[in-house]
Amino acid sequence: MKKTFLLGLLLAFGVAENSNAQSSEVFNKKGYKLTFENQDATFSKELKDKLVETFYQVYPKLAKEYNKKTSRNVTFVIDTAYDGVAATSNDRVVFSTKYMKSHPKDIDVVTHEVMHIVQAYGESNGPGWLTEGIADYARFKFGVDNAGAKWALPAFKTTQSYENSYRVTARFLVWIEKNIKPNLVKDLDKQLRDHTFTDNSWKNETGKTLDELWTAYAANPTI
Repeated sequence: MKKTFLLGLLLAFGVAENSNAQSSEVFNKKGYKLTFENQDATFSKELKDKLVETFYQVYPKLAKEYNKKTSRNVTFVIDTAYDGVAATSNDRVVFSTKYMKSHPKDIDVVTHEVMHIVQAYGESNGPGWLTEGIADYARFKFGVDNAGAKWALPAFKTTQSYENSYRVTARFLVWIEKNIKPNLVKDLDKQLRDHTFTDNSWKNETGKTLDELWTAYAANPTI
């Protein structure tokens, strides 16, 4: 009997210890299901709530703007082993607990990452720099608190290239939409998802090649 009691106590302790190490919550709002998996028992509830709130603020808007058929079932994982910032694959976003704890105001990491879910390009024929540029463009346009994270599009420099990706490419896209072709990003995003994008897409949409667009941008990069 003592052995049984001791075994039960050890098992109970093991379950409790594991439950503290990893927890899972499910949220259903606005027609979207978000599963929040937390591997860090010290991750603050306040920060978790902000990540969830940001998802429900931006994801429906991104879906409406770019891809109404996007997944309605998304998973967030707070990962204690991941050393990057965040990464997205198969409707699953992994956040570095180390990064999020040291940058708690950078909640629009959510906006960038869930845009990747909306993009759903699969084995796209488009360049990776454009994929990431569009995701940062979405963060710029739909972000909840970029200012709070001190995140902004960078000033233009002559050493930059459209292939620099992320914010550099995003700023270029903002300039094109302001000066050449409104809604270009929406058109390119659809082509990338439909796998109809080619190097000629730039000229077909704007009347200029990609290099010609960059030259014009470099000559007058004000946005």
